[in-house]
Formats: sequence, structure tokens, C-alpha cells
Amino acid sequence: MNMKKICVIGAGAIGGLVAVQLKKAGNVVSVIARGPHLAAIQEKGLTLVQADGSSHTEKMDFASTSLAELPKQDVIIIALKAHQIEPLLTEIVSACHADTLIIPMQNGIPFWYFQRNPHLLGTKAADFAGRTVTTVDPKGQLLQHLDATKIIGCVVYPAAVITRPGVVQHVEGWRFPLGELDGTVSARVQDLSACFEQAGLKAPVLDNIRAEIWLKLWGNLSFNPISALTHTTLATICRESESNALVRRLMEEAQAIAEAYGVVFRVDIDRRIAGAEKVGEHKTSMLQDVEAGREPEIDALVGSVLELGGWLSMASPHLHTVYMLVRTLGNTMMRQKIAVKGAALG
Repeated sequence: MNMKKICVIGAGAIGGLVAVQLKKAGNVVSVIARGPHLAAIQEKGLTLVQADGSSHTEKMDFASTSLAELPKQDVIIIALKAHQIEPLLTEIVSACHADTLIIPMQNGIPFWYFQRNPHLLGTKAADFAGRTVTTVDPKGQLLQHLDATKIIGCVVYPAAVITRPGVVQHVEGWRFPLGELDGTVSARVQDLSACFEQAGLKAPVLDNIRAEIWLKLWGNLSFNPISALTHTTLATICRESESNALVRRLMEEAQAIAEAYGVVFRVDIDRRIAGAEKVGEHKTSMLQDVEAGREPEIDALVGSVLELGGWLSMASPHLHTVYMLVRTLGNTMMRQKIAVKGAALG
């Protein structure tokens, strides 16, 4: 496998983990970040701390707030939230050559979901092919600028956190399943998988990446908002009967929507909840955002699912309720410029 020029846009928890592993494997890796985290990366490099306490630091080949100075890249990994991508679109396009692969690593329904989709059922193929998911791409700018033929779908399973500027703590998991949008198992996706595998990342190639997206989203759309609203971890949500019951209602409503678009879940709800409980006392990314004063990623995780359900006039009352609650929380946080974090009593 040839060494690749790879740019990771958003070298946060997941982006940072990926960047360190890919650089360690001998690739030329550039990262786009900002603030104290970027300053630390520029000065000391990017450090990944493993679950067992061991750590490894890699000096990135390039670290900046902008892609403008980069040469053409072989792979561009976008590890930003969907609403953060638009300002960088022109730079992303400029950093691409004819064979550049673009790997969006967003949670939720991706902006490319209805592009080159071979799995839509019956009349839905004609009704929804090429459609824009406005919740995650309100102006259609992502679809307009990012060539769908360059995109490789990816599902992010690992959990990680930034413990201080320049340092990422790996919590659990190494899986990054990959797949062509049209379901083919191409030479280029196999080569990308080999690149990831050489870097210690488990990257099986799937012929239906959308089904895997829904499997991951199934957990995110239920556990994330509950954790953000209640300040509880994955294991606690699973153990408490009330929150466990709500998770099930949210998953049932999401499953009905997914299946209406031709998705088949390879595990049942019990197994999906059990998998989340095994992660342990982990704070979801949405809870981390609330505690840090960042706007919760509710539109990509829940709003997009409600949008797809709405196109088919499907009622999803539990999803709608948690969506509105987290949206209200997020709006309040942004308006008052506050974080919401529990304080110890006594």
C-alpha cells in the first residue's frame, strides 16, 4: 500500500484519534483544528492516550485552521459536525485532485444519504433519489460542492474525549466500517480499508453502509438526548427502568422510519441496548457538548430522522418530544452563553 496524503478536518476526539493512528502508520497527515487545541498540536504534536494508560505522540506534517496552503490530498476526512462543514467547502474542493476520496465522519443521517442510493424501495427510488436532507444541509451547499462520486460512507463506533489541548483519550472501540454509496465493493474502498487497517483501525467494507449508519444512529438518537437532558451515562441509562423504557420507544419509532426506506436492522433492540451498556459509564458526545457550552447536535441525530418520517407522514411522538426538549436546551445555552454541568453537593 502506498503512503497517502491525508487531511483530517476537525482533529477533535475522533479526528485526533484517526490522525495519530494514520500518521503512526507512515502516512503524510495534516490536521485542521483551532484554538488552544491547535496551538498545542503545533507546539508538541498530537497525543493519543490508550485505555490502559499508555500514550503515543505524533508530530503532524501540517496543522492549521485552513486547508488553503495544503497541496492536493489523496484522502480528506471530515470529522466535523454537519453544520460546521459549510464554511470550509471551497477549501475542501480546492484540496481535491481527480481521485481524492472524501470521508465524512458525521453522526446521524448524512447529507449524502439519497445520493447513489441503491436500496430505496419501489416508488421511493423515484420520489427520493438525489433528495437533500435539509436538516443537515439546509441550503443544499454540501451536495452542491462535494462530488458524491468522491464520497465514501463511514460509520464511527469508537468513543474518545479530549482531556486537555493536544491530548485525546481513547475510551472504547476501533471500528470504522466503510462503504461506497452505490453499494459496490470497489478497488478504491478496499484500498482505503487497507490504509485504515494498517493504522490499527478496524475498517470492514460493507455493501450497505446506510444500514450500518442506522444501527449506529439507533443508539445516538436515543442515548444522546436522554443523557444531555438527565446528565447520565450510557450504563446508567440502560440500568434505570424509566430511561431504558424511553430508549426502547425512541428506537421503535426510528426503526419504523428506517424500514420504510428499505433498511433492515441486523440486530434487535435488546442487543443494541446491551451493546451500549457494555461501553460503561461513558458520557455521550451530546452530554459532553452541553457540559462544555457547545450547541447540542440534535438536528443531525434526531431532526434528520423526523424529517425522513415527515416525508412519509409518519408520527414519532417520543422522538419529537426529546427533539424539542434538547432544541430548547440548546437555544437557551446559546442565548445565555452558558454551559450546563452538574455540581457536587456539600
